[in-house]
Amino acid sequence: MPFALYLLGLAVFAQGTSEFMLAGLGPDIARDLGVSLPAAGALTSAYALGMVLGAPLTALLSMRWPRRFALLLFLAVFLLVHVVGAVTDSFTVLLVSRVVGALANAGFLAVALVTAVAMVPPDAKGRATSALLAGVTLACVVGVPAGAWIGQLWDWRAAFWSVALLAVPALVAIPFSVPADAPGHGRVGVRQELRALRSARLLLTLLLGALVNGATFCTFTYLAPLSTRIGGVTQAWVPAVLALFGLGSFVGVTVSGRIADMRPVSVLAGGGVALCGGWALFAVVAGNTAAFLVLVFVQGVLSFGVGSALISQALYAGEDAPTLAGACATAAFNVGAAVGPWAGGVTIGAGWGLRSPVAVSALLVMIALVSAGAGHRVWPVRQGSGSTLVEAK
Repeated sequence: MPFALYLLGLAVFAQGTSEFMLAGLGPDIARDLGVSLPAAGALTSAYALGMVLGAPLTALLSMRWPRRFALLLFLAVFLLVHVVGAVTDSFTVLLVSRVVGALANAGFLAVALVTAVAMVPPDAKGRATSALLAGVTLACVVGVPAGAWIGQLWDWRAAFWSVALLAVPALVAIPFSVPADAPGHGRVGVRQELRALRSARLLLTLLLGALVNGATFCTFTYLAPLSTRIGGVTQAWVPAVLALFGLGSFVGVTVSGRIADMRPVSVLAGGGVALCGGWALFAVVAGNTAAFLVLVFVQGVLSFGVGSALISQALYAGEDAPTLAGACATAAFNVGAAVGPWAGGVTIGAGWGLRSPVAVSALLVMIALVSAGAGHRVWPVRQGSGSTLVEAK
């Protein structure tokens, strides 16, 4: 894989840390700014909403820009809004800063995805995607627990400062490492890309991605209070629990990236069934600390393994829309990231307890499996080794 691809992964690491770190900082933000825990959870939904709206809009905006310029602009905005978030005493300002930061994140990721796949052979989209998304999973392994630890050591604002500092090396290095026009770069007209987005195969893949990611974020957003109030984990060990989930997600993306191009059906069908069953089991045995910790790791593996495979399949399905397919995949996954925490917050607010978001996660994956089964005739799965399309049975 080209070095520039790993540099993009470094920037994605900073952005992933920002997106996920509220799972460990939510209770502190709620206390400091005088809002409820579900309201603090809405910061994650707000970020996801910004990603949803920003991905297609910023992708369209940047289609005529040199990719290096677009990457630099979006990353600079991302850095600045984290400085604003770190100094504000207003929940409203913090909420707005999360949306703006998400818009910049969405633009960066949309451009980074199309840049990444342009730097590798046509049958290696899964590997390129996994290399880029490794930054997200490393954020779960290192960035998010570190953010929670920094929040405990100082406060949640220090975590925001840390994210801003994380973006600096990539901001400095991108001009020297990422060419303005990546190898294989070719412009496709906006109308042609929009026409390609009508593909039933692509639309179904995006729906499945939204449902699977919604399930992931529905539980992950409330993992800190779930750990301490149900799982029997002390507050001091919450960063370790978040790291355990992140380690699982890194394993999932790594393994999926190696096999999803060649055996997508095994990853998606087998992984999807296991993911659904894992969430259901998690909801039942969450009070057992040992089982809780095992399932935190296992669900991290399955959630990001299946999710990464779905992103690569969206890129295969949208080959005639190289920019907007990646943007729509980003948007779809963040529809899930917005709806998931909201749904979990609704069930908690209704008095159904902290296990209820886990049950909702199982339900969302079950809906994804049913949708895939119902739409299998329009959802041929692309094998990366050639042009053959194989029906997903």
